Amino acid sequence: MQTVSLSFYRFSSLGDMIWMFTQMLAARGPLRRIPEVGFFKLLGTGSHAGFHPYPNFSVWAVLATWPSLKSAKHGIATAPVFGRFEARASEFCTFYLLAQRSRGEWSGIAPFEVVDRDENTGAIAVLTRATIRPRHLLSFWSRVPKISATAETEDKIAFMAGLGEVPWFHQVTFTVWNETEAISQFAHSEWHGEAIRAVNRDGWFSEQLFTRFSILDLDGQWNGADPALLLEAR
Repeated sequence: MQTVSLSFYRFSSLGDMIWMFTQMLAARGPLRRIPEVGFFKLLGTGSHAGFHPYPNFSVWAVLATWPSLKSAKHGIATAPVFGRFEARASEFCTFYLLAQRSRGEWSGIAPFEVVDRDENTGAIAVLTRATIRPRHLLSFWSRVPKISATAETEDKIAFMAGLGEVPWFHQVTFTVWNETEAISQFAHSEWHGEAIRAVNRDGWFSEQLFTRFSILDLDGQWNGADPALLLEAR
């Protein structure tokens, strides 16, 4: 089963933040040379819980696909490039994910293999990704603060992060939900629902992807705690 890893790294010193910024280009070769890595992306994050156009230079992420959970864990534990990230980070955590539903493309391909298995009734992760057309940048970002404020008050969200490949233009959201039903309710909430209607009506995005995952495992620490606590809802 294809496993998707999403690793977050937090850096405390300015020197380490600058170093990680340079890795957005420098780490591509080492990641590409890991035998079992398929699709991968190096990602920055936004400030204010991630959903703000100003970057958060202290938090970065790496997404990768692997042939199995075993290969993902082994690769992240032994590949030198991941070791360098961990050595400089003040804390880090990795989500190991299994795609249950996926539609759309990322960089022209459908990167996630969907596994035919029953829906998980516990914690569910959702990843959305879009390339925003330049003429719609203002329309998109003008709606983000209200959607973000709604998400921050949603008690069914156990974890959320706003990520990006290219600031302002290539946006990714990653959320972990304790209840499947809450995902649909949020999607149809006032501000989010209005934005989705505008996206479809006016063609804001040149490319988009939506994927729902079950969570296979978690490693590391985040915000000073074991992120595996997110799985207690299972």
